[in-house]
Amino acid sequence: MRVDDVLAVPGRTGFFTDDQAAIRAGAAHDGFGYLGAPLTPGFTGIRQPGEALSVMLLLDDGTVVHGDCAAVQYSGAGGRDPVFSAADAAVAVAEYVAPRLRGRELSGFREEAALIEAIETPTGALHTAVRYGVSQALLGAVAHAHRLTMAELVRDEYGTGVELRAVPLYAQTGDDRYLNAEKMIAKRVDVLPHALINTPEKLGERGEALAEYLAWLVGRIGQLRPDESYRPRIHVDTYGTVGLAFGGDIDAVAEYLDGLGRLCAPYELTVEHPIDAGARDAQITLYVQLRAALRSRGATVKIAVDEWCNTLDDIRLFVEAGAADVIHVKTPDLGGVNNTIEALLLAREAGLEAYCGGTCNETDRSAQISAHIAMACAASQVLAKPGMGVDEGLMIVGNEMARTAALAGARQRL
Repeated sequence: MRVDDVLAVPGRTGFFTDDQAAIRAGAAHDGFGYLGAPLTPGFTGIRQPGEALSVMLLLDDGTVVHGDCAAVQYSGAGGRDPVFSAADAAVAVAEYVAPRLRGRELSGFREEAALIEAIETPTGALHTAVRYGVSQALLGAVAHAHRLTMAELVRDEYGTGVELRAVPLYAQTGDDRYLNAEKMIAKRVDVLPHALINTPEKLGERGEALAEYLAWLVGRIGQLRPDESYRPRIHVDTYGTVGLAFGGDIDAVAEYLDGLGRLCAPYELTVEHPIDAGARDAQITLYVQLRAALRSRGATVKIAVDEWCNTLDDIRLFVEAGAADVIHVKTPDLGGVNNTIEALLLAREAGLEAYCGGTCNETDRSAQISAHIAMACAASQVLAKPGMGVDEGLMIVGNEMARTAALAGARQRL
């Protein structure tokens, strides 16, 4: 299969890009937006519309496949690449990607993805979002050439040996954390609610606001669940606010998290990014200490890593150190989806939970491709994305997994 041409078309993501530093510093809401000036370089406002770039590969049999370049909601934070510009990315694709792919005979996915990862520009590697989108298109093209789904291709090329079936869905409420949580319960979402605890006010001065919310959530699950067999996992993202509330005191944070775990019983609780140490190595050291403090208390709560764990090399270091129970493989941050695959397999082989995540600020296409990868790598959960509306992300990712599982199962029976 040969690539005849490469087209790049700017588009929209499913949400917005936000300046995390400004929000954590106390920027006030102004309706849907925020008041004040941004703090993170590259932002023109604290909240600005997310941008995407669809990269289309025109193949020699007339087929067109595409992937979408997109970056996370909190770009430029936690060691990530800066705010993504679709216009700038289109120039980069035209100058560095298209000449390498136009007229190229496609081989295996891993080889093609490595080609894109290796591209160097005068300022270094291509933006992670560009590598993310181009690699999606290449995965689709190679799968098409082999007449396989992308999940089947990943399973076969990486030798994962897994049965292709839907993995647990994790949905996020955004700021509408009550009504959206009720939607999730009604739809039997496997992992919920994220809750977006990204400011001190949402956590409470000593964590009381989050505790009150979790108590409400546990009660609401009991009241609204369709039947007693529904036992979702609870997973909240706290964006480092717990550490801020307790002045970075690890024992105090562990005591608080242990209390949350007991509060959520009988449901499992995972807390994502409870403390932000400000740098990767410090984050690893801190999380090793926090996990030890939790174990000493017999706590059941799990710690998920997010910020400062952005690349495949970062993830390898966190895994080797045992610095988390759940590894959030934040798909756009890793660049090519080949790195997402490697990271998920690395976490799984180490006995940790491999969370195929991402961001609300992606597209329908990147969400569909993430679904295939999560299935092929037997991820512990996959994010329902994009957007913050719950229903749309559940539909896009859930339906893609259902179709893929049915197709792969039918082929196995032939």
